Amino acid sequence: MERQRRAKNGVILSLAAAGAVWSGCVAQQADLKQTEKVLQQQLSQTRARQSQEITTLREYELPQLRGELEKVLHQAQELQTKQEDLKHRAAQLEQQTRKLEQQVTKLETDGSTRHLWVQKSFETQDAKVSAKLDDMAKAMEAMKKDIVEVVQRTNEGLAKRVDVKLDEQRKDATENHNRIEQVSQKFAQFNQALTGFREALTGVNDRVGEGEQATKNLAAKIEGDSKTTAAHAEEVNRSVLSVTKALEAVGQKVTARLDEQDSRIDSLMKAVDQISIKPAPRQQGAKPAQRSPVGPNETTLDGGQMAASSSSGPEATPGVTTIVPPQEAPTFESTQASPDPPDRVRYERLLTLFREGDLEGARQGFTGFLSEYPNSTLAPNARFWLGESYFGKKDFQKAIDAYDKVEIDYPSSEKVPAAILKKGFAYLALKDKKRASSAFKQVVTLYPKSTEAGKASDKLAQLKEVR
Repeated sequence: MERQRRAKNGVILSLAAAGAVWSGCVAQQADLKQTEKVLQQQLSQTRARQSQEITTLREYELPQLRGELEKVLHQAQELQTKQEDLKHRAAQLEQQTRKLEQQVTKLETDGSTRHLWVQKSFETQDAKVSAKLDDMAKAMEAMKKDIVEVVQRTNEGLAKRVDVKLDEQRKDATENHNRIEQVSQKFAQFNQALTGFREALTGVNDRVGEGEQATKNLAAKIEGDSKTTAAHAEEVNRSVLSVTKALEAVGQKVTARLDEQDSRIDSLMKAVDQISIKPAPRQQGAKPAQRSPVGPNETTLDGGQMAASSSSGPEATPGVTTIVPPQEAPTFESTQASPDPPDRVRYERLLTLFREGDLEGARQGFTGFLSEYPNSTLAPNARFWLGESYFGKKDFQKAIDAYDKVEIDYPSSEKVPAAILKKGFAYLALKDKKRASSAFKQVVTLYPKSTEAGKASDKLAQLKEVR
């Protein structure tokens, strides 16, 4: 009976092994491990069941099985024959297991080769990444060099300005020192004169007694004279009142004439604008009598804030007002004017585009002007107006870049304080109050005598009030 059970267990194990072998042929190494675990669990379960069955057989079924032992022996012989068959099948299964082991080894070798290939691919990728990082480092070093050069330029410009201001302060100090020496000399002379005055005062005291009696006589005369002067003062007051009335009438007439002149000037300015828009022959055209590097018809900073104004211009950002370019009435020359240089002509055309509200055309025109005339005297002005066109389009970051280039590339230009001031307003539009206040402080400290300094100080006071 035990042999039969062992044979059954062997059959079960062989069947399970055959299933495991069949599944292992298809599955990978991970599946084989899982099937081995399952088989071990099944074996443990079968062993537990066998132990339970053996106990039941020993206690309950042995007396019944003794009678049937002969039948079982016959069946045992048959089972032996079957066992031999099973042994033959087990040998076949062993061969199959060997084949499976060979396949497992092949899979392990393939996995190792794949692992090596993955390692090599990672190494190549690491090399590529390291090369890219090296390129980035080189680019960063180049950027650092450029930044250092720019900072050195700005520092040199600032150092020059500081040196100029220090020289002025030294000159002022020497002048003050000379003035102090002169005052000390005058003070010494005054002390000498004071001693002489004291000596003279002693003699005057003696004469005062004599003068008292004379003053009494003069007092009587003064009383009579005061009465006459009072009557004369009344007459003078009457004449003054009449004169004031006449002056008021004259003032009203003068104000009326000034109003008429203002209306005439406005009509002339409108006519000049129409003439500047329409292309006229150069003999009949109008030309400004005096031109400065700032350029004609350029804006003046008004109210502490500026922006580009146009007929259909963009809405004003909070805290920023718009620039209205003052339309100056140019003086017309009766004689034929000398032809303007090409950079001046193009600059004026671009400025009229900006004034008429074509911000995109002005932006493109000023960029082309800077690329075509980089060494022109109007280059800093063109750079400033490029920033103004960006400002009008509410592209505040590009406007800040343009203003910075005015300060860096043209430190001696008259547009530098205006550019720094407008950079502060651009930072305000971006809600960066710290950089805006630093820009306003830079205008106040570096250009204290400029008109932009007053506007920057007013804006700093407003920012302090808001805080």
